[in-house]
Amino acid sequence: MKIAIIVPMAEEAEFYRDHFHTETKEMFGSTEFEHFSVNGNDVYLGLSGIGKVNAAMNLTSLLTKEKIDVIFMTGSAGSLQDDVHRKDVILVNDFAYHDAHCVSAGEYVEGQIPREPATFKLNSPEREAFKKYLGEEDVDFKEGLVVTGDTFVQSEEQKELIKKNFPEALGVEMEGAAFAQVARHFKTPLVAMRAISDNGDANADNDFDKFVKEVGAKAAKLISDYVEKMN
Repeated sequence: MKIAIIVPMAEEAEFYRDHFHTETKEMFGSTEFEHFSVNGNDVYLGLSGIGKVNAAMNLTSLLTKEKIDVIFMTGSAGSLQDDVHRKDVILVNDFAYHDAHCVSAGEYVEGQIPREPATFKLNSPEREAFKKYLGEEDVDFKEGLVVTGDTFVQSEEQKELIKKNFPEALGVEMEGAAFAQVARHFKTPLVAMRAISDNGDANADNDFDKFVKEVGAKAAKLISDYVEKMN
């Protein structure tokens, strides 16, 4: 199999190198991917960069050159719910854009890009297999909607505005829906896991720096251990 692991930040990618040893490096578009051979599988580890455009651009660059069988996306997110706390793991069911407002352009809902689905659902056998693995490892995780936008949310006012349109959303981040949109067009399964690094409030900037490495290490271990067991 060919497996892609994509993370937004170098601080998150470094933990995968504790599990895998780089064999080669290759440029896809403007992004350098590290190539590993793990249990007979080809694994490509790369940085998406931060934000929707970087995420879409860099994933597209890989998928146009390599026939990837499954994409694992990890990283951090801010909480949107009182019962979603720092260090919690979210196995994403679907993504939407919280900063897409096209309801006046036709029969669209908040978060929907014209001619795209209202949300990008991640249901696939690959996701179900990973969910089963998390259960077997007794990993405590939540499932649900995560929303994406080009904003680092750091106030209650921002949170409440997002929750007005997406009351069920568990978390907010800056790349996921773009990944999901690209993966959908390439018909490639996406498994997305976000670990909560902050509460998306006035303390988010302080919390983020402190916790992003901790939650990044947690996500990397789960994904790496799973990939090492894949046939």
